[in-house]
Amino acid sequence: MKHFFIVLLLFLGARLFPMDWPSPSGVMTKNFGLNDGGLPHLGVTFTDEGTLGTAEQGELLYQNRGDDTASRLPSPLGSWAAVDHGDGIISIYSRFDDKSAGPIPNRVEKNMVLGQSGISGWSNRKGFYFQLYDRKERRWINPSMIISPPEDTRPPAILQVRLRDAQGRSFDPSQIKNLSQGRYTISVEAIDTMKSSNESPLAPYRIICSVNGSETGLLNFETYSARDGTLVVYRNGLVPVRQVYAMAPAYEAADMWFTRGQTTLEIIAQDIAGNVRNVVYRLMVE
Repeated sequence: MKHFFIVLLLFLGARLFPMDWPSPSGVMTKNFGLNDGGLPHLGVTFTDEGTLGTAEQGELLYQNRGDDTASRLPSPLGSWAAVDHGDGIISIYSRFDDKSAGPIPNRVEKNMVLGQSGISGWSNRKGFYFQLYDRKERRWINPSMIISPPEDTRPPAILQVRLRDAQGRSFDPSQIKNLSQGRYTISVEAIDTMKSSNESPLAPYRIICSVNGSETGLLNFETYSARDGTLVVYRNGLVPVRQVYAMAPAYEAADMWFTRGQTTLEIIAQDIAGNVRNVVYRLMVE
């Protein structure tokens, strides 16, 4: 998995100029990987009042305008466009103002205006929705891996950690000192904000679980892939998203076996800027 991301970044550095966010003024309200009602958010949603531009040069793949009558069914993306940047990497811009979207030429340049931020499709706030997709590998890509993320000076917050045993019983490790030996699912409610606690809560970039100093659980919000009709995420290997996003707004970050003895459980949440928050629990496993 790590090899894929190195190859991806080398490819982007070699084949593309650095990508830009579609708007320099947009405020991120939902980011990639966010637990959005029990499903992962597969792009980045911004509130914005300005224009929407292309992240990089490329070829227009498709444009759906507000006055398009090819289908009588409304599009959840509203007014949207897709641009091919080569070797299967596609950027998708959607939910911008219906009336502002003019014809887009087949060849687009970087930062070319596509329209005005607005409300269209399944949106109720003025702004836009941005995605990156690798159609060769059928992967949605976290844009913040490729585009410099907005300034982020605050570490994530870990709001709650729960341990669930094989019988479905749930335990708060901050409220107990003793635990029975066995396998537990580690559920972590973690959020990230960039500058202020009043911002919309975002997903962290990574959640790490360790026992007695050894990393035993790793959940990455880097890509989501379609495998045999199932959407999967990397959690110590590829697992169906339903195993991670079952309990909104938390993430089921790991399945871990606890053996008898004094045990130190550490949960680490990291954002894309490298800010880190951790909590530590000391338990006696019997």
